[in-house]
Amino acid sequence: MSKKLFKGSSMLNPVPVVLITCKNQEGKVNVFTVGWIGTACTKPPLITVSIRPSRLSYEYIKQNGEFVINLPTKAQVRAVDYCGVKSGRTNDKITESGFLLEDSTQISVPMIKQCPVAMECRVKSITPLGTHDLFLAEVLAVHVENNLIDAKGKIHLEKADLISYSHGEYFPIETKAIGTFGFSVKKTNKK
Repeated sequence: MSKKLFKGSSMLNPVPVVLITCKNQEGKVNVFTVGWIGTACTKPPLITVSIRPSRLSYEYIKQNGEFVINLPTKAQVRAVDYCGVKSGRTNDKITESGFLLEDSTQISVPMIKQCPVAMECRVKSITPLGTHDLFLAEVLAVHVENNLIDAKGKIHLEKADLISYSHGEYFPIETKAIGTFGFSVKKTNKK
């Protein structure tokens, strides 16, 4: 199979798309959409988020040192897109998107009630990279809707109707697994 050569680019796709809530020192809350986010470490639980310094939310997160990662659903894709293209400097995106906020348990920034998963985060460091700065944050608490947790305590994010972002487009996440961790080396029972 032949491949076309492109110059170096951030072409790691698809990525999760999230709504991040943040708050400034005066208590004003903003929300914005992020696709450049990832897991950095398990213990302690650390997340990375790349944010342009020109964004209002960059300012809020740098001031407060806290934010909430809210995982949106397919039904919220219009609001997700809106929160990514409109600025909190000119628009009240939370009200305009119909989001309801609820208090977090470990930080001062609220989470979006309609999102099935929310992660409370505190910034550990900020590293300037170029067009974006990399925020490394510790996840202090995770909130998961009860209907996504089975009787054995297993979380079923595949039932949350989450979305991803790939090269300028939003996509639903497949609900049927094509494998589980370690299935390629698992020994089969021969009876």
